[in-house]
Amino acid sequence: MSSAAPTPPPPRPIAEPHAGHLAAEETPEGSGWRQHLHQVVFEADTPAGRAFDLGLLVCILASVLAVLLESVASIRQAYGAALRAAEWIFTALFTVEYVLRLIAVRRPSRYALSFFGLVDLAALLPTYLSLLFPGAQVLLVVRALRLLRVFRILKLAHFLHEAQALNLALRASRRKITVFLGTVVILVLIIGSLMYLVEGEEHGFTSIPQSVYWAVVTLTTVGYGDLAPETTLGKILASVVMILGYGIIAVPTGIVTVELSRNRGTMVSGQACPHCGAEGHDHDARFCKYCGARL
Repeated sequence: MSSAAPTPPPPRPIAEPHAGHLAAEETPEGSGWRQHLHQVVFEADTPAGRAFDLGLLVCILASVLAVLLESVASIRQAYGAALRAAEWIFTALFTVEYVLRLIAVRRPSRYALSFFGLVDLAALLPTYLSLLFPGAQVLLVVRALRLLRVFRILKLAHFLHEAQALNLALRASRRKITVFLGTVVILVLIIGSLMYLVEGEEHGFTSIPQSVYWAVVTLTTVGYGDLAPETTLGKILASVVMILGYGIIAVPTGIVTVELSRNRGTMVSGQACPHCGAEGHDHDARFCKYCGARL
């Protein structure tokens, strides 16, 4: 007597494997304090974040002003100690801020190698380098680059849009401009050699590098006047170089203008990626275009 085959158990529903996993991967670790820290340090949507960024801008302006004032001899003699103390206080504050930015993102190396990450680091190094190389603190004026954050803080989205369009145009033009600059270098070498041959050492063109310097100054329409041709043939060559200089100036302008018309760009938001800290995302972006994390 044959028995009926046992009926197989009903298949269990397959769980969505990506729901909880992606949520954990796309939010900063420690979704409590670290996410809050990211909102304060990187975002300007909350009152705390806006107050943090505005306070940071005030410190940047004050630190740059202190560097400028210290370069004035009379002010340095009267308030040199106070200005140096203020410089170290600002450096300590910016160091803490830089460390907080590294902690607030899940990929600190991505932020450290980004544009603003390198600017933030460069804003700290001159003060510490001044311990080994006196006078290096004058390079602290690089902190002025950090004021570029004002476009995000004040929600000037149209400025971000135009900045992205300009960035895209420059990137698209870089090969053409590189070829153009290479052509200009070859041109000034030829012109400098010709002028050295025509004028000679007796008229001030003592070497080909000296003549190339004259060609660069003349071709760029700067014209310092410290070196000038004296022979008729030299003056004719100089006239040709001067006229050519106007065309040289117009070429890169035209290249960038064409690329600007092609790359209109899209609306840019002021949101920073919680993973790598990158900015400049599209207004409707849901994921970071640099690391792929959810915004």
